[in-house]
Amino acid sequence: MSALPHPEAFVRWFRQAAPYVHAFRGRTFVIGFGGELVAERGRFVRFLHDLNLLAALGIRLVLVHGARPQIEAELRAKRQRSRYAKGLRITDAASLTAVKHAAGFLRVEIEALLSQGLPNSPMAGAQIRVASGNFIAAKPIGVLDGVDFQFTGTVRKVDGTAIARRLEAGEVVLVPPIGYSPTGEVFNLAWEDAAENVARALKADKLMLYVDQLPTGRRGQIISELTAREAEALLKKDGLTAPAKRALEHALRAVRAGVGRAHLVSRRAEGATLLELFTHSGVGTMITADPVERLRPANIDDVGGILALIEPLEDDGTLVKRNRERLEQEIANFEVIEHDGTILACAALYPFAADKSAELACLAVAPEYRDAGYGERLLQACEVRAKEMKIRRVFALTTRAQHWFLTQGFTEAGVSVLPEKRQALYNWKRGSKIFLKRL
Repeated sequence: MSALPHPEAFVRWFRQAAPYVHAFRGRTFVIGFGGELVAERGRFVRFLHDLNLLAALGIRLVLVHGARPQIEAELRAKRQRSRYAKGLRITDAASLTAVKHAAGFLRVEIEALLSQGLPNSPMAGAQIRVASGNFIAAKPIGVLDGVDFQFTGTVRKVDGTAIARRLEAGEVVLVPPIGYSPTGEVFNLAWEDAAENVARALKADKLMLYVDQLPTGRRGQIISELTAREAEALLKKDGLTAPAKRALEHALRAVRAGVGRAHLVSRRAEGATLLELFTHSGVGTMITADPVERLRPANIDDVGGILALIEPLEDDGTLVKRNRERLEQEIANFEVIEHDGTILACAALYPFAADKSAELACLAVAPEYRDAGYGERLLQACEVRAKEMKIRRVFALTTRAQHWFLTQGFTEAGVSVLPEKRQALYNWKRGSKIFLKRL
């Protein structure tokens, strides 16, 4: 076995991934991907290896696949042409036969790849069991703008209860882009439509759609997060390809219907599944109903996150040590910035009402976010709180952040400016510098 090129980086990433492992265990993820990904066999095999890892971590997986290139190949082999309208296939009787053949082929192909278990491979000992079936009831799209879509359908209902039973039995559920009607007809579905409705029926924790294009900002950078409102605004603009736009529309509808998170992930990026799920910034676009980052008053459930944030700063002497018991008692004094359930920054405000003053303390920001303006936002929030309490001045004691306080409008002062109660607690050995700001 060859040595890791960067073992320290691997260990650091593995440790940082631990909270996500705990958070995702037992959760339901719906994974939607087109037939284009399946057609790239090498890339698809590696993709399934990553999904195998998710299953091994206790994540409940529902896989929804497309079949467009496979249907196209079936039609070409029979010298039949494809017809499209509004980005959807017009499925006549001949096309429906190709749909059935392609769906059957893909089911067998995916099940075979998920059944791998060779030694010295990522699938060794996996023993994944795959369940499939008639989980989707469908209805015809009908005639739109004079175009009869024939056997192209849309989802009428998903049997979420049946899928949930399979998931509870420890199986991976495979859903093809096919739906069935009460009259026994078969309908060709868009895989994005199927994935969205399966996620909605299960109230899935995550819907992940693998696409060719991700939304980008003005400078060409990938937009990592979108609220539902922001996604809606983006859909009204030009710049997205038709498939990417369609995926974003379905992702938006999913989160508005109660799905926890929707992710658009590049199907071409190597290891994109793991990078999106187990790194803080991810590599795709996450859509949420509400902003994923928020500044709010702390509560008792935040104590663990605050401790994890401040302990390194306590160890190097930047902050005075606070144990869990003290934090629990003082938690009402804290403001935090939370990002997707993780505490990234905190600050506390301790009022001295008799002196119309307050101490800003325990200001801490995660190292990788110290250039994101979190400190300034927390200071502003504390100042707003102080004004509401009729506080006229805020002071802070620090041994390391003198320059930052000066840039925020504080001036250096002596011990004498502190309230008498705070003067009595001043640690002369620590020798903290005092900064004062009048509100």
